[in-house]
Amino acid sequence: MKIGVDSYCYHRYFGEIYDFQKDPGTRWTSDDFVRRAIALKVDGVSLETCFLPGNDSSYIRQLKAALDHHSIDRVVAWGHPDGLEGGENEEALKDLVKHVEVAKMMGAKVMRIVGSSLRFRNEPHGSQIERLSEMLREAVKVAEEQDVILAMENHIDFTAREILGLIRNVDSQYFGVNFDTGNALRLFEDPVEEAKLLAPYIHATHIKDLSPRRGGSPQEWNFWESVPAGKGVVDIPGVVKVLKDHGYKGTLCIEVDCLRPEWEEDQAVEISLQYLREQVAVLQRQE
Repeated sequence: MKIGVDSYCYHRYFGEIYDFQKDPGTRWTSDDFVRRAIALKVDGVSLETCFLPGNDSSYIRQLKAALDHHSIDRVVAWGHPDGLEGGENEEALKDLVKHVEVAKMMGAKVMRIVGSSLRFRNEPHGSQIERLSEMLREAVKVAEEQDVILAMENHIDFTAREILGLIRNVDSQYFGVNFDTGNALRLFEDPVEEAKLLAPYIHATHIKDLSPRRGGSPQEWNFWESVPAGKGVVDIPGVVKVLKDHGYKGTLCIEVDCLRPEWEEDQAVEISLQYLREQVAVLQRQE
């Protein structure tokens, strides 16, 4: 099983700093991230489009060449933070479609997308899913032409069964799931059981571990702080086994977002990668 890292792990380095976080005093470009990924000897990366300089084709080809040279798989990750806004944002749909071409230029077989977000969690889900189904049926036509799979993240918005319904509505082999282990828990679902339900449709992952902080409401997304994989409450070995049993071909991609203050981003990534490598080795020994 391939192991990788999402550029969002370093969101503070890219200048996206939550109001309760400190500025690390470091600034990266996607080139810096790719160089670090190469040094970490990962098998794959997920590149957040919010950290790319628009649709600059020469820059995209430059990144592609570096990834190709080191045989690193890649996912292009579109939609931070609210994506299609529950099917309400037609301009976002146009932007999604434009980025299918970016994914193709980057040599990505999969493009992670966002349909909704925590911001819309308490709005009626049925109407959101109906609108998104219509939008995504249009988007997958373009994705099919470019031979790129659209993988929608469970983004603290819909349950696994709701996502499954959306998959059936869109009804295309070019539409599936980017499964986020931490976001499943943030929606009060069991990540292992959710993985079992969605496994046949999972094309990309965010392997995220969480630990509850003291004080505050569990309804708040940042109540569930990111920690290095293996240091929190998410049953990551259970999820990895589900994916392996279902023949998952994509990358186990580390992501941290609201990192607990005692950890530093690069430290958390290194610990997480080592943990995932150990878990995969255990599964391989059991074969």
